[in-house]
Amino acid sequence: MIPRNEINDKSETRSKILAAKEEKGMTFSDIADQVGGDKTFLASATYDAASMTKDDAMAFAEVLDLGSDVVEELQKPPMKGQGEPTIPSDPCLYRFYEVPQVYGPAMKALIHEEFGDGIMSAIDFEVSVDKEPHPEGDHVVITYDGKFLPYKRW
Repeated sequence: MIPRNEINDKSETRSKILAAKEEKGMTFSDIADQVGGDKTFLASATYDAASMTKDDAMAFAEVLDLGSDVVEELQKPPMKGQGEPTIPSDPCLYRFYEVPQVYGPAMKALIHEEFGDGIMSAIDFEVSVDKEPHPEGDHVVITYDGKFLPYKRW
């Protein structure tokens, strides 16, 4: 079980980061440009799905004029998958559940055809979220980039 104070510290840290980001009128892309990191990774660390090195956490906090308490929290191992245990009702988040329900079996079949019996790593993994102009309205481009892990045979 996660200690209650650790949950509160992470929540407070996220609130501080988001308030400073809003106060400065910055996006995660703006911060990444100054820190030299990836915007999706920085957002992930903000929402407790990744941890930072001390140097990265210091650079991130410096851009937002945040203190050593934020630097310390950003270095702690995250509590991945500790969100709501039910499918979210927020339409944007719900789509991330809907996509594998609709396309998951086809994606799995393609992975097996092209790589063999195995899975995509979520540890040796990167994700990016980008905007692509489109004549009928901008598109959201989400790229999953994970190492293929074959199932062990014995």
